[in-house]
Amino acid sequence: MALNLRPIIVEGMIEETLPGLLFRVRLENQKQVLAHLAGKMKLNRIRVIAGDRVLVEMSSLEEKRGRIVRRL
Repeated sequence: MALNLRPIIVEGMIEETLPGLLFRVRLENQKQVLAHLAGKMKLNRIRVIAGDRVLVEMSSLEEKRGRIVRRL
């Protein structure tokens, strides 16, 4: 039995910056998730602040956490 583990990519807006490169993000469907920066964003030191629009990649298994993959 194979699980469908494709990531879900959703647009959202940063609401709050938390310690340890964590962010509270409000998604398009008005849900809130806790997201961290993706590896390439950390390496290239891309800054994200409250009010920025971002793309969040989430697992289909856990819908409360995600990874910020792009700043829009």
